[in-house]
Amino acid sequence: MPRFAANLSFLFQEAPFLERFALAAACGFRGVECLFPYDHPVEELHRRLKASGLRQVLLNAPPGDWDGGERGLAALPGREADCEEAVSAALRYAEALDCPRIHLMAGVAPAGADGQACRATYVANLRRACARAAEAGREITIEPINGRDMPGYLLQRQAEARRVIDAVGMPNLRLQFDLYHCQIMEGDLARTLEGQIDLVGHVQIAGVPDRHEPDEGEVNYTYLFALLDRLGYDGWVGCEYRPRGDTRAGLSWGSPFGLLPAFAD
Repeated sequence: MPRFAANLSFLFQEAPFLERFALAAACGFRGVECLFPYDHPVEELHRRLKASGLRQVLLNAPPGDWDGGERGLAALPGREADCEEAVSAALRYAEALDCPRIHLMAGVAPAGADGQACRATYVANLRRACARAAEAGREITIEPINGRDMPGYLLQRQAEARRVIDAVGMPNLRLQFDLYHCQIMEGDLARTLEGQIDLVGHVQIAGVPDRHEPDEGEVNYTYLFALLDRLGYDGWVGCEYRPRGDTRAGLSWGSPFGLLPAFAD
């Protein structure tokens, strides 16, 4: 049975961020992930995790100027120093929170960017990041993201991710397989997942096309959860969706998997 992690950047937005840890634990989650925790002191995040009995299973490295449209730095020529600084910040938080993996975002192609230069920069930055992460006992993940939600993102397809991972050649570089993004870009989820399972270090879910709960839309998640079990996947499944309304009210989809125990009738 999959182990579900609540993405606290998406779920429980009816409460302030620091209060979401306790809400996630009360709803039966045992793991959490988030995008960018850096607005909060790491000591306070650690305290919230410990008080809630939760495991931080994933965080993103700082993405650059998010408000200015940046979506990562790793594949941007000329931004190598900024990428190194982002990795340093992520490693500090990951170590303090005992978080095993860091998602290092590729970035959006700047105007006039040379594709080969971006790929070479990406591979080089990932090698450096993975070497540093290995010393700290952490993994780095890369995630293909669909071009509809994030136009111009420099990693959009699963086969591209495999080529990058092969080129980097580091055992602690893993694939973050988001079924929502993959369905939008490629479909054929079962066969695509089977073909990539040897690389998968983390899985994420959301309903397609509207990125709501996984019980809505065109994807049969009950089938895919069973497939993950058959494939021997024992990692976390991150719930990175936008609730239709109140987060807890929408969690009925997870009742067969142990969610909502504190609120069962």
